[in-house]
Amino acid sequence: MKEKVCNKVAEIFEEISYEQIYEMMEIPTDEKMGDYAIPCFALAKLWHKNPVLIAKEMKEMLEPYSEELGIEKLENVGGYCNIFVNRAKYVEAIMEQMQQDFGVKKSGIGKTICMDYSSPNIAKNFHVGHLRTTIIGNSLYKLHEKQGYQVVRINHLGDWGTQFGKLIVAYKNWSSKEAVEENGIEELMRIYVKFNTEKDVHPELMEEARAWFVRMEQNDEEALAIWNWFKEISMVEYERVYKLLGVSFDSYIGESFYRDKVPALVAELEEKGLLKESQGAKIIDLSEYDMAPCLITKSDGGSIYHSRDIAAILYRKKTYDFEKCLYVTGSEQSLHFKQVFKAIELMGYEWHDSLVHVPYGLVSLEGAKLSTRTGNIVYAEDILKEATERAMKAIQEKNPNLPDKETVAKQVGVGAVIFHDLYNQRIKNVNFSWDEVLSFEGTTGPYVQYTYARAKSILRKCGGMQEMTSIDYGALTDDISFTLVKTLLGYEEAIANAVERYEPSVVARYLIALATAFNRFYHECPILQADETKKQARLLLVDMVQQVIKDACGLLDMECPEEM
Repeated sequence: MKEKVCNKVAEIFEEISYEQIYEMMEIPTDEKMGDYAIPCFALAKLWHKNPVLIAKEMKEMLEPYSEELGIEKLENVGGYCNIFVNRAKYVEAIMEQMQQDFGVKKSGIGKTICMDYSSPNIAKNFHVGHLRTTIIGNSLYKLHEKQGYQVVRINHLGDWGTQFGKLIVAYKNWSSKEAVEENGIEELMRIYVKFNTEKDVHPELMEEARAWFVRMEQNDEEALAIWNWFKEISMVEYERVYKLLGVSFDSYIGESFYRDKVPALVAELEEKGLLKESQGAKIIDLSEYDMAPCLITKSDGGSIYHSRDIAAILYRKKTYDFEKCLYVTGSEQSLHFKQVFKAIELMGYEWHDSLVHVPYGLVSLEGAKLSTRTGNIVYAEDILKEATERAMKAIQEKNPNLPDKETVAKQVGVGAVIFHDLYNQRIKNVNFSWDEVLSFEGTTGPYVQYTYARAKSILRKCGGMQEMTSIDYGALTDDISFTLVKTLLGYEEAIANAVERYEPSVVARYLIALATAFNRFYHECPILQADETKKQARLLLVDMVQQVIKDACGLLDMECPEEM
């Protein structure tokens, strides 16, 4: 209906296009001002005419087409042409549109997106910081997939670098095979923290660490055997957390995979005249772009983050021919990705602008930065298990006879953690607080899940949705029902907005708006006690709401319990 109105306005006023009118059209914050409004202030500059007169003229010229366009009435207030739709026709149009995958446009069909997220460092416990990239990245994957994109989920493991030299030194000095086998990643974490304490007193430890990493780079059998062992131990830990979250990946190719591809990269950079030597290292000078140099090889000839990331980009483009490649990492890595993307541009690859860094804010613990080196961390698995236990406690208090309590407790607990992260804009820093994360009141995941369970309960009480031959959409034109229908219409726009901005919080906030509108509808519009005409229409609305909640929760990777 909005499109029809825009087409008609563009037809009447030939000086402006459909696209211009579509961009201009607003939804008034006060429903008394109409369902849509066309502000005429921009047109006043174009036509050198008072916006009040333009709004009046627009109203008068649209009125003869009101019935054709589904308009109930038109008003001009100030410089606005306010449009009130024919509610019955509007509701019918929306409900029919929602039947086709909720009106979501499949703009990504035939296009591939590579998405690099989670990517923990091997031999370090999976902490709350890793949880952010995993939750945000997984939601972005689901959102893009919803629009029809083929998404390649890449877990670019941090499995190479001097830190493994440090870990080998720490293992040789302060641990044993038995201790690592018994305590796994906890033991690796303990000795890593100890190394970083001891190196300040014994600087020679760093020389030993660098020497062990050089042995790794030279394919030393002992060094690689220890490294592979640490990697296997780490993957067991990570898979356990991913299983709790319901997350999986298409590729676990980490940094180590690209080390033998760096020599070809160096040769290409040399050929293109992009490399300079600096204190024995090879760099790309980016001073012209107000950036620090992009380090390609160290003075000992070894690869570095930048060179391995550039090699990874070239490999992914060749392998997947991506439309875009997204990197979901902390905002502190923004400079790194600017350097890497600039290197791709300078190499002459026209598709350099398809590389996107999606930064997120840092996580702190009671105001202190999380750090594996100092041991100031909160483990992801502990958060998820604690959340599940608190959910179980709430179930025991409020609904002890609930079937399959363990499953519901996991769905609610894990859902609470995910929603808490995704509700806020990703770029905002997060000060981790157990009470906030695990709160089940207010704008939370459990509130949304409970709304879904309430809708399902209504449908169960009437024996489920029956075949409806005809619906009187006029039964959904009261203010409260109509607001709920209009909120449903916002789902497609929320998805499109979230994808465009790489911002899952748009969908999370949409869910709160939908749940709030539904709960008001539930309390003020009798459903099962209404006369048959209203009952059938309202049940159809309830059914559509529960479908949208479940679908939207799925985009955040939350499950919806049938009962709570």
